[in-house]
Amino acid sequence: MRSLTLHLKVLITLLVSLGILITAYQIFILGIPVTEDETDDLWNIDAKVEFQANPREPVKLQMFVPPLNQDYVSLNESFISNNYGVSISRADGNRRVTWSARRASGKQTLYYRLVLTKRYSGEQAKAKGPIFRESLPLEGPEKIAAEALLAPIRQHSADVETFISETIKRVNDTTDDNVKLLLGGDASSANKANAIDLLLSIAHVPMERVHTIRLNADAPQSPELWLRSFNGEKWLYFSPETGEQGLPADRLIWWNGDAELVKLEGGKKAQVSFSLNKSELNAIRLAKLTDESTDADFLGYSLYGLPLSTQQTFQIMMVIPIGVLVILILRNLGGLQTLGTFTPVLIALAFRETQIGFGIVLFTIITALGLSLRSYLEHLKLQMLPRLSVVLTFVVVLIAAISLLSHKLGLERGLSVALFPMVILTMTIERLSITWEERGGAHAFKVGVGTLIAASLSFMVMSIPELVYFIFTFPAVLMILVGFMLAMGRYRGYRLTELFRFKAFLKD
Repeated sequence: MRSLTLHLKVLITLLVSLGILITAYQIFILGIPVTEDETDDLWNIDAKVEFQANPREPVKLQMFVPPLNQDYVSLNESFISNNYGVSISRADGNRRVTWSARRASGKQTLYYRLVLTKRYSGEQAKAKGPIFRESLPLEGPEKIAAEALLAPIRQHSADVETFISETIKRVNDTTDDNVKLLLGGDASSANKANAIDLLLSIAHVPMERVHTIRLNADAPQSPELWLRSFNGEKWLYFSPETGEQGLPADRLIWWNGDAELVKLEGGKKAQVSFSLNKSELNAIRLAKLTDESTDADFLGYSLYGLPLSTQQTFQIMMVIPIGVLVILILRNLGGLQTLGTFTPVLIALAFRETQIGFGIVLFTIITALGLSLRSYLEHLKLQMLPRLSVVLTFVVVLIAAISLLSHKLGLERGLSVALFPMVILTMTIERLSITWEERGGAHAFKVGVGTLIAASLSFMVMSIPELVYFIFTFPAVLMILVGFMLAMGRYRGYRLTELFRFKAFLKD
């Protein structure tokens, strides 16, 4: 007996732990939304390119576009132009679109449009980058100034990360004469980045320029320069102005390197302006779109990967254990008497179509008329199988009659009575009749009312939208329910109704 108890405890612990771990993995690692109402941001980015074309010359305009091999995924990408050919090329981790035309004249306008969202799924590709670089050529006063700056930087740094941060801080101290010499009177971000690059090259620390767009619809948009360096495991990002480390979550990398955003042949005065718009989309729908746009299997092995018609069936099936749990609590802890465990749950499923008020009325009418027929058949001394066949046929005819009458009266809700499980109704009538014969009408009435109460409570719990969504999205929760059911299987204590029945003994 002791070994059986230990076995049961181990099994319950294993099921509950596994259910919690799988659900936690889905929520915290895969990022599946906990509620159906949860939404995620959807960004629409427009890049408008304007330039003046040279008459009677071929036009070729190249512009960097986001590589999207980072934390964002594209849901739609379009290149809008008139009489231009479009091609995409990749090089050095960048993507570049090329618009080309044989002839163009006057002012030209081209558009690049991108719809993106946060990447939901899939493992990020392992970062790769250089960990060593050759020094840039330097001599004369610049070399002396650089070495003078590097001495305290080395003294106040412990690794690549702190070395770069200290270098950026030193270069931004424009009161230092050595910094003034390296900047040559130009304190722009681009020139500061050149000075930082120069100092880092002497220490053989690789550095790369990164141009980002800020995902903020209210802020004016223009490419923002950041610096990054590879430490052997991951990229470290730094602001050239403040030395702030870590790329903010609202920054989208547009391109990296020293090249300009736009390169134009056969024209002049090329300008690019950005505009952003943010919208929201249901998180699960967005996750599906994201999954379709990538190679990751975010929802491929979940119930959302099934066809829509099958999903609707499973949404009903997955809440049945919840209804069974309600019945289990009502019977084992509450002491409520019902016609079996599953009959109230199946009646509750029928209530999903008829709704609870109309469903109770229909159930009562059909059961009462069925009991009358069953009582009449008892006088004919029929065997059980023919008797059940007659009752089943009567139930079908009765359901058809009620549906027809409801339609004539304009009560369309009555048409859903056809969804009541006919076999369950037949067996309910049979079991109620037997109970009536064996234990009297009062007990049969009590059991019938208990069945309706249990079915009604099960229906109310099974109809909670948040619960239906949670169980369907995180089916591992059912393992936790099974653990609870196993634990209740060994409960031998008093039921709630028994406490009232034996109240006199408790007083004594």
